[in-house]
Order: sequence, then C-alpha cells, then structure tokens
Amino acid sequence: MAREDGPERKCIATGEVQPKYGLIRFVVGPDGQVVPDIAGKLPGRGIYVSADRAALEMAVKKKLFSRGAKQQVTVAPDLPDLVEGILVRRIVDLISLGRKSGEAVAGYEKVKDWLVKDYAEVLIQASDGSGRGKSKLSTPQEGSFIGWLTSDELGQAFGREVVIHVALAAGGLAPRVVEDAARLKGLRVSDSGRSAGKDE
Repeated sequence: MAREDGPERKCIATGEVQPKYGLIRFVVGPDGQVVPDIAGKLPGRGIYVSADRAALEMAVKKKLFSRGAKQQVTVAPDLPDLVEGILVRRIVDLISLGRKSGEAVAGYEKVKDWLVKDYAEVLIQASDGSGRGKSKLSTPQEGSFIGWLTSDELGQAFGREVVIHVALAAGGLAPRVVEDAARLKGLRVSDSGRSAGKDE
C-alpha cells in the first residue's frame, strides 16, 4: 500500500524534502509551546520533522523549532517520547474502531482464517510475541506488515491483557493505521531493526 501522492514538505532537521505523510507536523501554540499535530488539522504554520527519532532529537537539541517558527518557542525535552505516545494511542484507537466495525480481528486462528480467505490487507504482530508463532503467518500479498507494537498495546485495542496477532480488512481504517504505524516505526525501530531506546 505504498503512496506516491501528496504534497511534499521539508524536514527542519535533515533538510530533506519528502511527502507529508512521512513527516510529523508541529505547530506553535498560543503560549509559544511546540505542539505535535499528528492529524495535521491544527491551525497555524506547520513545522515538519521526519518521522524519525534521531531527526526529532536533533531538532530538540539544536533548537531548530525556534528557527523553523522564526520565533522563540518552548519545546518539551521528551518530545520524541511524547510523539511516540500520541501515535501509539491513535493506532490503538483506530484498531479498536476497526474491531467494533468488523474490520479487525485478533487471535492466531481468526487471523489465519482471514489470511487464507484473502480478507486481510494488513498483518500486525506484537514485537514481543514468540518468533516461532509469528513465523507461521505471512503478510498478505500486496498488503502491509506492522511488527513494532507491543502485545500490551494491541491488547488495549481488543480489551484484553495481551494480543499477539491482528489482521485488518482492506479499505476502511487500514490505510490510516498503516500510515501512522510507518511514522511510529521511525520513532521506535532503529536501522538495525532493534527497538529504539530499549535493551534487547
């Protein structure tokens, strides 16, 4: 489900111009505080940073938000963690909506059934699930795979303690989940594939 379309914006940290959906938008609130605008709907001039933990950390450390806003601004020192938390909440809420509308299922057998019947567009597996169990399910052809949410986070979407396997149906909420999850991956998974900021 790759996207080619959409307007492009420049990252204040890397200087790279890329499609908007690969960036996190920020705006300056009335109090001069930099606010993440994940949905891209808040009023004000947008300041864009790549959906990447290193880029965000650089923007905070080098005070690039003040330069981007052309004014002195206040930035939370834990901004990357704040953005990560907002993205996780959005994804969990979207999957939960999908569950209520019949567009998402959880559990190995249900997910396997959807994959066999070609219902599934997106396969989501918990980052802390057993590798052996996860390897038995394959990403849908032409579909997407998300593997950097924890079993606790996926559990929240289904009202359970833990969930390892989730499938999303085509259409509906799936594109939004994939887009937000791609941004989350940049904040959570380093180039080596390990979860950022967490000891393995």
